Amino acid sequence: MIRIPRLCLFLLLAAVLTAPARAQFVSASNLQPDQLAIVINDAEPNSIKVGEYYRKRRGIPAANVVHVRIPGKPHEISPERFAQLKEEIDAHLRPEVQAVLMVWTAPYKVACNSITGAYSLGFDPDQCIKTCLPGRPSPYFNSSSPRPYTDLNIRISMLLPTDSVEQAKALIDRGAGAGFRIVPATAYFLATSEKARNSRAQFFPPAGRIAARKLATKTMQADVLDGAQDVMIYETGMAEVAKLDTLHFLPGALADHLTSLGGDLLGGEQMSSLRWLEAGATASYGTVSEPCNHWQKFPNPAVLLKHYVQGNSAIEAYWKSVAWPTQGLFIGEPLAAPYRKR
Repeated sequence: MIRIPRLCLFLLLAAVLTAPARAQFVSASNLQPDQLAIVINDAEPNSIKVGEYYRKRRGIPAANVVHVRIPGKPHEISPERFAQLKEEIDAHLRPEVQAVLMVWTAPYKVACNSITGAYSLGFDPDQCIKTCLPGRPSPYFNSSSPRPYTDLNIRISMLLPTDSVEQAKALIDRGAGAGFRIVPATAYFLATSEKARNSRAQFFPPAGRIAARKLATKTMQADVLDGAQDVMIYETGMAEVAKLDTLHFLPGALADHLTSLGGDLLGGEQMSSLRWLEAGATASYGTVSEPCNHWQKFPNPAVLLKHYVQGNSAIEAYWKSVAWPTQGLFIGEPLAAPYRKR
């Protein structure tokens, strides 16, 4: 089991939270558009439209576009079909490509694995024997590497949902608009009455302010965040999160809830991670099969905050924050980076 000494985390965060306004944050060689590949499903018209919009909006090289065919929009595909799909994708990628964006809503699951976990780390059949068992450790967890494929032989991945072309374009625009100027914002961390879903509350950062980023951190004992208009990060533990319609998420905002099936995007048993994007967040995360409440299977708040304020993109910060991501689905606009030095 991966453990992070709490003293080390709080010393790190204390240094960040008390940094003077003149401080310079590390932002060297983070993920660039020419290092991202996009995968378009030619069997889905929305995937084609959104993929082309994203390519132009983000300046993705045409050589980085991969076309596949997955008919029928299945929620889940078999390990055998996934192996074929991965081989097809990888055959088109140059060594310089460090990350992959799949442009569709479904499929999002490979047996008990998420499609992003299976793609980046390889399908893990052992996790499906008992999904509550510990997961396979990610070598990218809390990594300082700006090149995961070059350094660690993994291409991090994310899903860009396409059920609505209009909403997908708005999501892309939010990501592309993040970081042109730093605006006052808050990172909210909620410990709720659903105690089993508070397993990562031990890693909530202390209340404070990162002056150079105009970012406050706020830890709350509450089931709901109501009316906040400056949300950059929102992490909570609930099966259903209320009052999302009262919030204003800033461009580049990250938001997720620790629950069993947030990543089962179209399943309906619990609140889907799609609701975060529909509410205005730019990226989110959820598990596709019962993970139990191992904190390692969800974004670690301290690690996520650290890497995001240092200038990492959404896909980098989210992937670096999850120790065991096999069951976890990363969704949203990967290149959003509101704190990257420009």
